[in-house]
Amino acid sequence: MAMVASRAGVSGQTVSRVVNDSPRVDPATRARVETAMAELGYRPHRAARALRTGRTHTIGLVVTTLATVGNSRMLQAAAEAAERRGYALVVVTAAGSVAEAFERLQDQSVDGAIVLNEASALTQPSDAPAGLRLVVVDGAAHHATDLAPALRSVSSDHAGGAAEATRHLLSLGHPSVHHLAGPADSFAAAERELGWREALRDAGIEAPQLVRGDWSATSGYAAAASLEQATAIFCANDQMALGLMRGLSELGRIVPDGVSVVGFDDVPDAANYRPPLTTIRQDFAALAEAAVAALVADIEDAESAPAILIPTRLIERESA
Repeated sequence: MAMVASRAGVSGQTVSRVVNDSPRVDPATRARVETAMAELGYRPHRAARALRTGRTHTIGLVVTTLATVGNSRMLQAAAEAAERRGYALVVVTAAGSVAEAFERLQDQSVDGAIVLNEASALTQPSDAPAGLRLVVVDGAAHHATDLAPALRSVSSDHAGGAAEATRHLLSLGHPSVHHLAGPADSFAAAERELGWREALRDAGIEAPQLVRGDWSATSGYAAAASLEQATAIFCANDQMALGLMRGLSELGRIVPDGVSVVGFDDVPDAANYRPPLTTIRQDFAALAEAAVAALVADIEDAESAPAILIPTRLIERESA
């Protein structure tokens, strides 16, 4: 650091401020220090900084699986958002116990943790270690932020998106809208079912019996037999919609001429389904950005909202 200060013609304190991204450095001086750092190959020493500040600049990510589209996209976006803020990311799986996952993160001295989707549903008040800053993504904590004193929550507007999808199908002239729902223990699936029911109730329509899948295209394909008579179907995710459309076509039901289908998520391949899928877009990058920003703000004792709701958007294509 002394060599950087000498090369840039500044004090050691100024170099420290640049390293710690302090706003108390004017742009010209910051550029001169960063040039000197690059020329000398200077990099901050994380372990030394942790001893001095009590922070490791490392955050954890707790998941049950990375096989789902949402979790894998969130991991990518969270890693990028953390890197932009100078934080490293450690991923742990909660195969059976979120409490054990938290213990593993504490062993690695993380400053805080983000809990994703299915892992959020498994999180209990007793799981949260004292002092560990937490952000829960798509968990019941969005409605009750008391799992831990330092808890923050970030969620997509699942209910609002589902209601928009249902209203869109009704606007096409369908007398009702059927629902291919996600797993019963999923927070996102429950919220999407809620939005579907509320939109039908607001339209004065009794909700038909829902059919439940497990998020996979295979379960969507199997559900086609139970939805053969429907004219409009809102699917709780795009993969189930894909399987459903194949199953319906084998039963002689043509999308969208005989039946309209809307999905949820807007996975990258949705525009290349046959027909291209009308769906509700979740902004996974915005979810991850909000989760990382809220956690880092909490770690650094800055203000952040206890609950953040990320809007969704209807993407109209050819299936409805």
